[in-house]
Amino acid sequence: MYNNFDEIEFDLQRLNLERQIAMEELKGLKQEVKEDLSPYNWLSTAISLVKKYGVLYLVKKILK
Repeated sequence: MYNNFDEIEFDLQRLNLERQIAMEELKGLKQEVKEDLSPYNWLSTAISLVKKYGVLYLVKKILK
């Protein structure tokens, strides 16, 4: 598969860079998940749901 040591070194460097890129992507995903699970985001989601269903409930009450 390999003809000389330069090809082996090239592949090793490429794989090392790919591994480093994957690790950085995982770090980014970890931060995103951390932000998504923060209490502030849960609170804003809950408030938006309450608004949505509150308005629907009021419209339903008015139309009856």
